[in-house]
Amino acid sequence: MKNTKVIELEEVAIRFSGDSGDGMQLTGTLFSDTSALLGNDISTFPDYPSEIRAPQGTVGGVSGFQVQLGTKKITTPGDLAHVLVAMNPAALKANAAFLNPGASIIFDVDSFSEKNFEKAQFKTTDPFTELKLNDFSLIPVPITSLTKESLKYLELDNKSVLRCKNMFALGLICWMFDRPLDYIERFIQSKFGKKSPVVAEANLKVLHDGYNYGENLQHSTPQYIVHPAPIEKGIYRNINGNYATAWGFLAAAEKAGLELFIGSYPITPATEVLQALSERKDLGVKSFQAEDEIAGICTSIGAAFAGHLAVTSTSGPGFALKSEALGLSVMAELPLVVVNVQRGGPSTGLPTKTEQSDLLQSLYGRNGESPLVVLAASTPSDCFYYAYYSAKIALERMVPVVLLTDGFLGNGSEPWRVPAMDELPPITPRRATNPELFRPYNRDPETLVREWAVPGMEGYEHRIGGLEKNAAGAVSHDPENHHINTQIRAAKVEKIVEMIPDLEVIGEPEGDLLVVGWGGTYGHMISSVQVMQDAGKKVSLAHFNYIKPLPKNASEVFSKFKKIVVCELNLGQFASYLRDKVPGYQYHQVNKMKGLPFSVNELVENFEKLLEA
Repeated sequence: MKNTKVIELEEVAIRFSGDSGDGMQLTGTLFSDTSALLGNDISTFPDYPSEIRAPQGTVGGVSGFQVQLGTKKITTPGDLAHVLVAMNPAALKANAAFLNPGASIIFDVDSFSEKNFEKAQFKTTDPFTELKLNDFSLIPVPITSLTKESLKYLELDNKSVLRCKNMFALGLICWMFDRPLDYIERFIQSKFGKKSPVVAEANLKVLHDGYNYGENLQHSTPQYIVHPAPIEKGIYRNINGNYATAWGFLAAAEKAGLELFIGSYPITPATEVLQALSERKDLGVKSFQAEDEIAGICTSIGAAFAGHLAVTSTSGPGFALKSEALGLSVMAELPLVVVNVQRGGPSTGLPTKTEQSDLLQSLYGRNGESPLVVLAASTPSDCFYYAYYSAKIALERMVPVVLLTDGFLGNGSEPWRVPAMDELPPITPRRATNPELFRPYNRDPETLVREWAVPGMEGYEHRIGGLEKNAAGAVSHDPENHHINTQIRAAKVEKIVEMIPDLEVIGEPEGDLLVVGWGGTYGHMISSVQVMQDAGKKVSLAHFNYIKPLPKNASEVFSKFKKIVVCELNLGQFASYLRDKVPGYQYHQVNKMKGLPFSVNELVENFEKLLEA
């Protein structure tokens, strides 16, 4: 009998959770990609431990992946999940606080054993009562035993059979949300078909058995329909922030007519930028995996001297190691882009968790007066554009640029419309053109930018380096020369304000409360501001992507609001910077340091308190 319980939803958040070896990241990614291909807007949040393999069955070893999909623009992965797939008791315990009231909990009943209750440190053998989840929609599914039954005729060892459990859960969820299986089938065939046909066969069989089990589960759960979102016509793909960043540099190199070089050292969560570019030898990319962070940036500085678009990627502690060489690029005035995919700190801190606590390090973390440009991306897909603009600024203004993303953006994904190259602004590197007039530190009187002469250009032989120089490139310890050059380097960075757009206000241009943020908090902040606006509150948003220099109209925007609140995933670094650069205003703060993004609910609560005060 056909299922009559069909519920239409505008948006829904689904969380897949289990042990690190249960394949939850792949399961969530395949479901997200399938939904994006179907036309839904999506936002994802991979959440996994930093340990290579934490003790099996423990809360510390839980790996999760949340996706929110909808029929309208989706800006966050969702505060609370409407559906949880829990592969063991530890997954249930780790995610109980992140469930919507009445959420559906699909759990592998085979793994809910007394032994696993002990591993997850439950005090009783009734985890649902202990976690006060009895009022939720509980859907027990014998995922492990059904997977074994499904594959009993294939010649696979028990370990290989259990690795297919995630496909059963994926098939069930695909039935539950009316997702087609063709994309997932192609992925499995592509990944396993040639190397291990039996593994491909096993995963495909379990996937379909999970889907068919959903048909037999109609008495327990409804089927949900989330219609495609209305989107601009074009070619789309689902992309995460790290790949978007890499592709932004590819586009910039093509637009500038230069070869792209990346010298980096692997570090979570930035490694994928290096990996993505190392795959593009077909586009002329030269990638170098260095033995350490210092070597990574130094090779990139050498590539910049040689006339390449030079990039290096890292995360918090690696960025600290790059600081001396970053100062060299400031003194030598070479175009360089440093991508810092921020993570929890200090030191090695929380490698797989997100944070925004490298801002002051990016602005000031070098010896001497060492100014450079700082940009921050807001969403996974716009990492492409800010990588592109970072390269444009570096090449046209002969200055190092730091691009700040974070773990939430780098690992998270969303649909991205692939732009045509003619949609992107031109990039014109500042190449030297007259050898008779060339001096390495002669400058354009308007922009203060020096010319870029590279090895092999006859008549342009010169010296640059970390020691202070005069205009001719000779080492100079003259006090007046150093004072003047220090001022010029600072003024050159400030003049880049001419290249950046004015700060935009989302909402009314004046009101009771202006919410201010920067970087990867954008999705949660715009959602919370929209909640306030829908409630009739005079609340607007000003979100910064250009940090140094700040947009020239920042003070004008601030002056039209009664209160200003700065929200960031640190203890107030941007608020401190604004007090210095845009003085005269009282900056309230909302700060969070939990390795997690903001939730819309917590932001709304803070905004309401400020309006009531």
